[in-house]
Amino acid sequence: MSEESKLIVPPRSQVEIPEELKRNILVAGVDTVYNWARHWSLWPAMFGLACCAIEMVVTVSARHDLARFGAEFMRPSPRQADMMIVAGTVTKKMAPQVVRIYEQMAEPKYVLAMGACAISGGTFKSYAVVQGVDLLIPVDVYIPGCPPRPEALMYGIMKLMEKIDHQSILTVPWYPFAGRRASKGQTPASAGSEESCAAFPEGGIAPAVQPGPEAEGAPSAE
Repeated sequence: MSEESKLIVPPRSQVEIPEELKRNILVAGVDTVYNWARHWSLWPAMFGLACCAIEMVVTVSARHDLARFGAEFMRPSPRQADMMIVAGTVTKKMAPQVVRIYEQMAEPKYVLAMGACAISGGTFKSYAVVQGVDLLIPVDVYIPGCPPRPEALMYGIMKLMEKIDHQSILTVPWYPFAGRRASKGQTPASAGSEESCAAFPEGGIAPAVQPGPEAEGAPSAE
């Protein structure tokens, strides 16, 4: 290649950038752009289990306007949703359906446990109620209350947004190269812990609640 045909790149200080481009170009990292897009486009799965679902519906109303956070677009299909709000009591009869909806959601996906019943079974210490949805699927944010007000749900979504802002495309578990990094001794930041995602035996049905120590001295019905 001759000297005349070589491409000569001038120093950066000598490159003239038009004024209209100076005001419209933003340089940012891949993680910043990737997390910004997911931060403001959370699509909840449209389903409810109990009275907490009423508070969830009110959150989308004009009074609270969840659209300010880009999370009002509730999708009837789990394949179009990336945020599950478990709003209400999870019975063992409903548990397989909850797990199925979660598994049909595409990655990345997040779970909010809304209300005392979804977090720990609430007042229903019964053989028919799952004592916490985190026994079925991983949970990212817990929203206490019975039921929580719409403001509490909005605060929980804001905390989820903060978690999304701190994720990296190199360590999230839903990309293949994140698994390769984990195999080299680097643990990826997963959406939930493995301990909280223990699978129930017998096709997703939780075992019956065992009586606690306080019930050992109780009189028998016999």
